[in-house]
Amino acid sequence: MPSIRVASNPLRRLAVSALALALPFAAIDPVQAQKVDQWPNKPIRFIMPFVPGGGTDLVGRTIAPKLSEALGQQVVVENRGGAGGNIGVEIATRADPDGYTMVLGTIGNIAVNPSLYGNLSFDPIRDLDPVSQTSLVLNFLAVHPSVPVNNVKELIDYARKNPGKVTFGSSGMGAADHLAGELFNRMAGVQMVHVPYKGGGPAMLDLIGGNITLSFTTVVAALPHWKAGKLRPIAFTLPQRTALFPDIPTVAESGIPGFSVQNWYGVFVPAKTPRPIIERLNVEINKALKLPDIIERHNTAGIIPVGSTSEALGKFVREETARFAKLVKEAGLRPE
Repeated sequence: MPSIRVASNPLRRLAVSALALALPFAAIDPVQAQKVDQWPNKPIRFIMPFVPGGGTDLVGRTIAPKLSEALGQQVVVENRGGAGGNIGVEIATRADPDGYTMVLGTIGNIAVNPSLYGNLSFDPIRDLDPVSQTSLVLNFLAVHPSVPVNNVKELIDYARKNPGKVTFGSSGMGAADHLAGELFNRMAGVQMVHVPYKGGGPAMLDLIGGNITLSFTTVVAALPHWKAGKLRPIAFTLPQRTALFPDIPTVAESGIPGFSVQNWYGVFVPAKTPRPIIERLNVEINKALKLPDIIERHNTAGIIPVGSTSEALGKFVREETARFAKLVKEAGLRPE
């Protein structure tokens, strides 16, 4: 960029200096400043972009009461499911950026859907501001007990010997369990067939019923059936082992180095929400995620509270979006 030169006339220099000093103050909207100073003075809605009963619902409904207490206003959870989480996210992008709307975004509806769906009316990176990452949801590779494999290498061999016959179920196109299966296909050089369902519950029923071979399921969906011996855990999709289940290896260390699909959640607000409000929400969310009862409730469901800065979440979202855009393109994925 070329440098800007200012004439040496003393009066002009004085005028330029006065203008430079005045600009920051001219940019401040007194009405907006007063609104920020009085925030919050009414209930805040917290959009869950999925139907009740899933992981987002659990996270949102455990954090909301803590935020209500800290902020002195009710934080109301509002389930707005549909279209792979797109409906709830779109509602948030169109809300006023006044600090009275939040949305719990996921790997799917924030980082994957912009590439998977070619005609979205919104862009999560452009139309939302990150507040804080909240959680990592543990996904692991589970097979039906009748499948003659006990580890990742045996599964790869089995899939190569049975091309097109090994099926993996998912909670829907673009969800973390679907992406894990597609990434497994590409990195292992196998041809497992994707069977999408309208949620993790129906996929789990078909897995324990033997109608599909395997699933990259969540712990919260699988744990009762795991304990009952109705499915066999093989490996977690995280990059490192989790202390919650230290005896179960990762896919990466079991035969596919570099494999990682982190099923994450984070809080977002409409773009241009005042920075002081984002910073206050970040502080209170991170405080809540460190409370013993929150940690226990999450861990019981196979969810790890994490927390982050707003900047760290923004950087992570950009990286995840670029990463999965590549996978969506290479695998030729399309919504059904």
